[in-house]
Amino acid sequence: MRACGKTDVGLRRHENQDTFAVEQGEKLLIAVVCDGMGGAEGGQIASSVAVETFMKEMRALIRADMTAEQLRALASFCVAKANTAVYQRALQDPAYQGMGTTLVSAVAEEKYAIVCNIGDSRAYLIRGGEITRITHDHSVVQTLVENGNITAEEARTHPNRNLITRALGPDENTLCDAFEVSFTKGDKILLCTDGLVVTATDDEICRAVCAGKSAEESLDDLIALAKAQGAPDNVTAVLIEHE
Repeated sequence: MRACGKTDVGLRRHENQDTFAVEQGEKLLIAVVCDGMGGAEGGQIASSVAVETFMKEMRALIRADMTAEQLRALASFCVAKANTAVYQRALQDPAYQGMGTTLVSAVAEEKYAIVCNIGDSRAYLIRGGEITRITHDHSVVQTLVENGNITAEEARTHPNRNLITRALGPDENTLCDAFEVSFTKGDKILLCTDGLVVTATDDEICRAVCAGKSAEESLDDLIALAKAQGAPDNVTAVLIEHE
């Protein structure tokens, strides 16, 4: 397995509020992507604190012999610790009150991956030239899609597309979703912020990732695709490949 990540400020923002991290051990690979909110500095602080805390807790507690259920519990615990860290950081300075961040993470091993998310940053599984969304957006437009009020395509340009219903940081306690997905040779897992998914369709993302290029080149192509369609937000993606 191998992974790499890239982030870009986009074309309309003056600051990058996204943060990501990738760490590969002998048997396990950990990746996390966060998209901050709460003003320029607040959003950047929230995403940075969340990533740093999540990775710190993971490094301290993860073991190569953990079962899938143990890894799921660990990942959820690390997300909760990240939430506490962002929440407490906001309490220290009134200027950061209400700041928060999305989070999507993956812990991958030879046969499966544990994916967690909160907010509208996403994880996709790319297998055999097809793309499947693993995560479920915690957002206003996702609820509208599920209720049949709008289509998934309309959600990408809906005026309320940036409103999320769950995040790390604003509340003392929060819950993430956790998924176990099979992960075998040739598979890829993509973690990304909404800056990519509001500018590129799932099919466009799949074509870029399946073009036979290196992971670094695929990420460059995804960022270029977002920029070609206006890139109104920061764009961040991590690609995990099972070689």
